[in-house]
Amino acid sequence: MESSNMIRILVADDHPILRRGLAEVISGQQGMRVVAEAATGTEVLELYAEHRPDIALIDVRLPDTQGIGLIDELRSRFPGARIIVLTTATGDVQIVRALRAGALSYLSKSVARPELIETIRKVARGQKHIPPQVAAEMAEHAMDEALSMREITVLQHASNGNSNKIIADTLRLSEHTIKTHFKNILGKLQANDRTHAVMIALRRGYLELPNAQ
Repeated sequence: MESSNMIRILVADDHPILRRGLAEVISGQQGMRVVAEAATGTEVLELYAEHRPDIALIDVRLPDTQGIGLIDELRSRFPGARIIVLTTATGDVQIVRALRAGALSYLSKSVARPELIETIRKVARGQKHIPPQVAAEMAEHAMDEALSMREITVLQHASNGNSNKIIADTLRLSEHTIKTHFKNILGKLQANDRTHAVMIALRRGYLELPNAQ
């Protein structure tokens, strides 16, 4: 019979080798067991409902998901879900979004094994764990003015190579309004031009590359 103190974990990553490696590392720890492995957002939701693990260790870049949307959906269906994000997706905006959505920790896949295990134990107790490097990344831009949803949308269209006219036509706005948006975007991101703004937005997590790993 399984001990009531056993920490039961769902691991979600679309890379089979990494997922299996995580499962072996975790299950080799005293008091921990991986009860389910998921490769997609859909599988996360289905397997969580089936196994009701203590911890969901997930990458926010899974096929069929919209980044932080998976955390929103999981927490909506299961308000008590304790989530640790383990990902290559860095950037202060992405981190803040994940924590606001309900994640209790945000880790890079380069995290050392002891810190990963200790984070799992802390989160299982209901505690948050923000690594120093993650906290530093958040603090670096804490006083920056955030992009509005409209500005993010405009920048997303620009990242696809669209001209001001195409963006204006698509969003049913005037070209003058689009130019004003870009002026504000460059100022907020301290960017030199549109290309530089897109690069900064990708790095900080305002924009995402599809299924980037």
